[in-house]
Amino acid sequence: MTKPELTTTLLTNHHEFQKYLAGLSAEELVSSKNNKWTAVQHLEHICLSVQPVRLAFILPKFLLRLVFGKANRPSKTYYQLIEKYKSKLQAGGRASGRFVPATGKAKKYQHLNTWLTTEVKILSSKINRFSEAELDAYILPHPLLGKLTLREMLYFTCYHVTHHLELTRQNL
Repeated sequence: MTKPELTTTLLTNHHEFQKYLAGLSAEELVSSKNNKWTAVQHLEHICLSVQPVRLAFILPKFLLRLVFGKANRPSKTYYQLIEKYKSKLQAGGRASGRFVPATGKAKKYQHLNTWLTTEVKILSSKINRFSEAELDAYILPHPLLGKLTLREMLYFTCYHVTHHLELTRQNL
């Protein structure tokens, strides 16, 4: 995907997730079956996942290179990255540490929804700070997938929210 396609996909996918949650009742927002996350917990997890990506995209480029290094391989395609993510999940990979949401309460919904809107808006506006080549040159760590190029991290961020939208639908 090119930068304009990444920006559009990022905004569209997160909007679809938020639109779906907005249509849920207060009871549905906190409903859980089989100890699965509630809709509010999925929302919090997405916020916790987007925030560090947004932070990375506002760092000075020299600092990104200094802290995380540069890529030593070409970026995977969107579909290659998603397949890698799915295989990690099938092998038992799960969210851990700071990416695990607290117990979801309906009263947190509005705050989390506003937070996500802000994070995604800022992230989408910062994509243009980087050239197409720089998206493939700089890397970031991912807790499950290892080192990803900025482009791959954006691919992941675009897909990740659709994955959690589907999990939320399945839970209800």
